[in-house]
Amino acid sequence: MGRATRRETEQRVMTALPSWVNTISQLNRVIAERMGVTASDLGCLHVLHMQGPATAAELARAVGLTPGSVSRMIDRLDAAGCITRTDDPEDRRRVLIEASTEGLARIAAYYDGLTARSHEDLAEFTLDEMLVLLRFIERSQTGATEELARLRRAQ
Repeated sequence: MGRATRRETEQRVMTALPSWVNTISQLNRVIAERMGVTASDLGCLHVLHMQGPATAAELARAVGLTPGSVSRMIDRLDAAGCITRTDDPEDRRRVLIEASTEGLARIAAYYDGLTARSHEDLAEFTLDEMLVLLRFIERSQTGATEELARLRRAQ
């Protein structure tokens, strides 16, 4: 049996991606349930962790939810100890939502197993291979973000 063609390999990658994304989504839902929040709430926490404190309106835009939905999400995250609310030092009328150290530590603990496995998996790749993987992930993220924006505009 000969080496797979580019087209066959590309098709295998395209077939594998949805299963991988689905498994990660299931993992996120299980972790969210154990944290007492929803999977969407974890997405919000990720945004806060990566981008820093934000207002409810900023979070609504970042996660694609209505202001009412974001208010309920913030309440759930607060009840679970995952965020803190503080007055904006530059505008006391605004409240900033920030990921709490404790909440991030709890979530990180749930992902410790996957993180360790991912490090083990990446150890099998050369630096050049990892750079190719990173390039694919970054391009895929950009493409998915652009497609999400397109679909939202088309509503």
